[in-house]
Amino acid sequence: MSNIVNDAVEDYIRGTLAENTGQIKDMEKYAKENSVPIIHKEVSELLRVILNIHKPKRILEVGCAIGYSSIFFSSVLKNDVEIITTERNPVMLKEAEKNIEKAGLSDKINILVGDAQETLKDVDGKFDMIFIDAAKGQYKMFFDLVIDKLNVNGIVVSDNILYKGMIADDGLVVRRKRTIVKRMRDYLDYLCQAEYLDTSIIPIGDGVAISYKNSDRK
Repeated sequence: MSNIVNDAVEDYIRGTLAENTGQIKDMEKYAKENSVPIIHKEVSELLRVILNIHKPKRILEVGCAIGYSSIFFSSVLKNDVEIITTERNPVMLKEAEKNIEKAGLSDKINILVGDAQETLKDVDGKFDMIFIDAAKGQYKMFFDLVIDKLNVNGIVVSDNILYKGMIADDGLVVRRKRTIVKRMRDYLDYLCQAEYLDTSIIPIGDGVAISYKNSDRK
């Protein structure tokens, strides 16, 4: 139960969407068996549509895990994209490197090893899309580090922003998660109020925010 939408609706959507195949499906199985968080099926299909419309040439991802999202993005874009991603967990890093090499994408996907707060400072160039899917209590910090690296007309995708419904309902908040919830609420308020962004909050998966950069940040 995600506390985001009715369970029956969620099950129907996931059951209706076509299954992935090949390595992507194998990674989904690995993630499920090893409790590795990856993007929800309905979110990945939304991103498939966005990627096909937007056709980004450079993507910056905050939070690589086993490399699922990066490999998925590249597969949708027919490998016609450069992706820079970040990861500090050595177990996840080892699995990601193995998966990226198996996919034949070592020259397309570059993993910055270490704490994203440090590694993101040294990223060069501009990007057409930013995908944030890392420590939930640090989204605003990550955003501030990367938003000026995003081209005007680029998009920011922030995943898991409703955080099992806790962001919307105090009755669901677990005590030890209060700081994360407050920070995520502040982050969403910022996204929705910033004049240089147009943001939509979408209640699918664990919640996703899509932000369009309409001008440079002042």
